[in-house]
Amino acid sequence: MEEQWVEQVVYQRPKSLSKVPTHYCPGCTHGLIHKLIGEVIDELGIRERTIAVAPVGCSVLLYNYFELDGAEAAHGRAPAMATGLKRVQPDKIVFTYQGDGDLASIGMAEIVWAATRGENITVFFINNAIYGMTGGQMAPTSLPGQVTRSSPMGRDVEMTGMPIRMAEMLAELPGASYVVRRSVHDIRTIKESKKAIRTAFRVQMAGAGFSLVEFLSSCPTNWGLTPYQSLDWIKQNMVPYYPLGDYKVADIVKDLK
Repeated sequence: MEEQWVEQVVYQRPKSLSKVPTHYCPGCTHGLIHKLIGEVIDELGIRERTIAVAPVGCSVLLYNYFELDGAEAAHGRAPAMATGLKRVQPDKIVFTYQGDGDLASIGMAEIVWAATRGENITVFFINNAIYGMTGGQMAPTSLPGQVTRSSPMGRDVEMTGMPIRMAEMLAELPGASYVVRRSVHDIRTIKESKKAIRTAFRVQMAGAGFSLVEFLSSCPTNWGLTPYQSLDWIKQNMVPYYPLGDYKVADIVKDLK
């Protein structure tokens, strides 16, 4: 008797993601992080009341890729806009999605004060150690000795200082409830990233205060590497300086994980 095969759908695009191609470079992990966020939003059933705030940077067109209400903020000002949206619509779930140039440079004051005040918003911070959209210049997070468009001889820490570890710094602020660092360079770290996204949203849903998930992410184009080499570069170069882990998990959050 001839065996019959039945096709079965085992995965579908999250309903929270639009059916459009993105503008990201091949091998960039922005798309992967988008997918994880979209999956969690669907699983939590919060799509109809979620608002995404896009900044200036590689994720400037974020609102095109999510089937959510969205807003565009000026460079670095996404936390301020998210604060306003959440305060006037406290029943909404509001998140920002920001790169290192946006959050850790021009937007440094915005993120520090949002965390200090304990604003009940969720921040997804993409750290690829470089300015991506504007051509590959040195960012606040660029590693010591890292070659960029504006540091062709490598980052000189005597001149520019050491890279900023945002998760560690924000975790020290009393208003922050959940601050962690994850990565997306292999299957294990991708799974851990999705768990952190879920927890960060649940912190906001419980009214527990400010939450931030930092992701170590790749930028093959501006690093001058292949997509595969870029994932290895994260593991070999970024993880030692930016250790993965939980930097702040307030008591109120521990029961939400």
